[in-house]
Amino acid sequence: MNQEREKFSSRLGFILISAGCAIGLGNVWRFPYITGLYGGGIFVLIYFIFLLILGLPIMTMEFSVGRASKKSVAKSFDVLEPEGTKWHVFKWFGMAGNYLLMMFYTTISGWMLAYLYHMIKGDFVGAKPKDIEGIFGGLTSSAGASIFWMIVICVIGFAICALGLQKGVEKVTKIMMSCLFLILIALVIRSVTLPNAKEGLSFYLLPKLSSIKENGIWSTIYAAMGQAFFTLSIGMGSMAIFGSYVSRDRSLLGEGLNITILDTFVAVMSGLIIFPACFSFGVNPSSGPSLVFITLPNIFNSMKFGQLWGIAFYVFMVFAALSTVVAVFENILSFAMDLTGCTRKKAVAINLVAVILLSIPCALGFNVWSGFQPLGAGSVILDLEDFIVSNNILPIGSLVYILFCTTRYGWGWKNFIKEANEGKGLKFSEKLRLYVTFILPFIVFLVFILGYLDKFGLL
Repeated sequence: MNQEREKFSSRLGFILISAGCAIGLGNVWRFPYITGLYGGGIFVLIYFIFLLILGLPIMTMEFSVGRASKKSVAKSFDVLEPEGTKWHVFKWFGMAGNYLLMMFYTTISGWMLAYLYHMIKGDFVGAKPKDIEGIFGGLTSSAGASIFWMIVICVIGFAICALGLQKGVEKVTKIMMSCLFLILIALVIRSVTLPNAKEGLSFYLLPKLSSIKENGIWSTIYAAMGQAFFTLSIGMGSMAIFGSYVSRDRSLLGEGLNITILDTFVAVMSGLIIFPACFSFGVNPSSGPSLVFITLPNIFNSMKFGQLWGIAFYVFMVFAALSTVVAVFENILSFAMDLTGCTRKKAVAINLVAVILLSIPCALGFNVWSGFQPLGAGSVILDLEDFIVSNNILPIGSLVYILFCTTRYGWGWKNFIKEANEGKGLKFSEKLRLYVTFILPFIVFLVFILGYLDKFGLL
């Protein structure tokens, strides 16, 4: 017997949870660095244009498919596809994408939690740069520690989901996201008032044509396009699920725009924390895990009340990570409930064990299995999992959603536009039909091809 579909209790819940899914660690450890590298303010402008012309229409399509079908990606295509078509085959790729994302995201989120624990304990106080590198090295090289913290993240995430959509996912995410924004603003104020912060701000935000000349206009455009595409978690149904829980009171383009603005706000503000602090203490602002796990602890060490600011920062990072974990876990649970009709509690019990087991290879990839270098020298299991999701499932999935919503062989333009524009708010214009049917798929295909060329050093 089909259970009645759960619903969000408020519009704010829908916006914050969808934004929580999009706002993740990439906003903090990748966006500021590539902004500084590719021309500061000009890059932010190009990035935002791509968010609007690339990310937003696809997000609206995912939300529409979710809301019209009232199902997760596990069943949404089955419900909406024309008879005799095979769109539903994509569900296996969408579901695989969500599991694969969690297979490495839980390990990184576990490191964040471990760092928050070390920061509270005072392990970084007075530590020299070498000691800080040693703490991070010790965490990643210990199979036991990596697996322990990964399990803690899985248990917390599924425990929140087990409480239900409104009492668990929505309530906790609202609290986490509200705290995340408050901590973010406090950290920005602290960072921009540090000595020499001005240098960091000009490096980050002042338009630098020289950087664009140096990197080349195409590389700059591709970097902006790639970041805009990957930041919103579109293409594998992880947004469609929230559409399936939302009412028809509001049109979906407007809601998508709110989420896009929140995601960009966090990314831009993260740079306002990182660059002034790095320039103030003469530290090179790197990208990736080393920024969060090595560079920033050194900065907090040099600051007055550094331990407190460090705790605030890692609470912010844990919330950014957990908001994504909870959102994707909700997707994973919805697959089980939609496919088998099982209860939420049963879906939680089975998937908790499944996700922990599936996440072990990534946790072991930095220690016991570090000899396995799937994408060439220096690569680890995490890189392979990330490559499958980011360079394959997301762009191919986005193409599937575009074609499904725009062609007569799928759900079709009329059905999509009617669903997207239901309710108050910003409408998806009929005039965009030519663009989303022909030009948008070409841009996504370009992202897919350039992603491969970039990954294998051919760009």
